[in-house]
Amino acid sequence: MTEVRSMRLRVSTVVAETAEACSVVFDADLDYRPGQFLTVRVPSDECGSVARCYSLSSSPSTGEAPQVTVKRDGYASHWICDHVTEGTELEVLPPSGLFTPASLDADLALFAAGSGITPVLSIVKSVLAAGRGAVTLVYANRDERSVIFADALRELALAHPGRLTVVHWLETLQGLPDPERLRVLAAPLADREAFVCGPRPFMAAVTTALGELGVPRSRVHVEKFVSLEGNPFEAVADEASAGDEAGEEPTALAVSLDGREHAFAWPRRRRLLDLLLDSGLDAPYSCREGQCSACACRIVSGEVKMLNNDVLDSDDIAEGIVLACQSLPLTDEVTISYE
Repeated sequence: MTEVRSMRLRVSTVVAETAEACSVVFDADLDYRPGQFLTVRVPSDECGSVARCYSLSSSPSTGEAPQVTVKRDGYASHWICDHVTEGTELEVLPPSGLFTPASLDADLALFAAGSGITPVLSIVKSVLAAGRGAVTLVYANRDERSVIFADALRELALAHPGRLTVVHWLETLQGLPDPERLRVLAAPLADREAFVCGPRPFMAAVTTALGELGVPRSRVHVEKFVSLEGNPFEAVADEASAGDEAGEEPTALAVSLDGREHAFAWPRRRRLLDLLLDSGLDAPYSCREGQCSACACRIVSGEVKMLNNDVLDSDDIAEGIVLACQSLPLTDEVTISYE
């Protein structure tokens, strides 16, 4: 069995952001990067508990308490908004996710829609507090009342003139965002790293617009969340605990993680993430189902196959990105990197 590294966080306050969204503020110290998320365990009368991923809208660079922002959409988010109060303790997995800038000194183009503003706001606050970069945010919502963090964004723009530009897109006035009009907004930003988060149609429109402007795929970062079908808080049975078939030689695995090099014998039928965790490495993960990017790593040499993948696209795979929770070795030697 592979143990789950969860923690319990005490809620210090709950802030109503809009009629449909709230922020849950924790009385805790967390080590996280701007744009990352927490996987939260929510109790359920039907199945004991369910797990959902919620982005941190706070910044690790400002000294503020960590918080996630939740918009009502499904059982778990309704439960959090209706039942979580000061003093509630929530079980969570460590912060995860790759939707985070490599440098806070770079100029960024940010595109968000609806609750997709949550990780984007974390990036905005971090760049302004700890970096030198300029930020332009295009933020789409249904109407003015549905704009989450409207006051916070206004105050940040006033406090950082020339560094933060916020462009609001209201569907009641401008209709749904489309690639043609988004391309006009994005054209002056085509030389920047781009971060995109929101409903799938919005993200598709933005990535199409950026592609038409010739922005390389490597400079476009898209945050994708899907509802988890399983529960990563439950101990996971190792499918290969009985060992590989007789005569199968393990793969020679080299791993670069947190600035250190490791070497292992990788059984041919054992998932990469399970091997790393059981070997004592602090490898990142969240859903363990191939439905998020928290466990993503890069194949430096060798080849693996993924049993399931609901989040990486063909460009990611072409760049050697794989999901550790779903990867099995195909070659005699494999080198991977989390750096």
